[in-house]
Amino acid sequence: MKTTLRKRYSSDFKAQIIDLFHLGKTVPQLAEEFGLGTSILYRWVQPSSTAQPAQLGSAALRVTQARDEVGEADELRRLRDEVTHLRMENDILKKAAVILGTQTPSRPAR
Repeated sequence: MKTTLRKRYSSDFKAQIIDLFHLGKTVPQLAEEFGLGTSILYRWVQPSSTAQPAQLGSAALRVTQARDEVGEADELRRLRDEVTHLRMENDILKKAAVILGTQTPSRPAR
């Protein structure tokens, strides 16, 4: 009877594979690239979709933080656009008020 040894993979290696999966690589692509079976990769990836980021290790936490930073950057960009738009509307309303004579522009005296 032949005895087979099971390969053991470090948690860092598993975390890197999970990170690559979350960055958009498919399980078959990862299996081919690293020479692993798809079933083991599915087992590694499956718990990560339901686990909390702190339970996944530091690598998965970094991916989660990167996603949060991208979300924050998108929100910051949106808010800056909104501020620009609101300032433009405010300028238009000030000009309309001057034209209609309801308000005099506040200019420094010379």
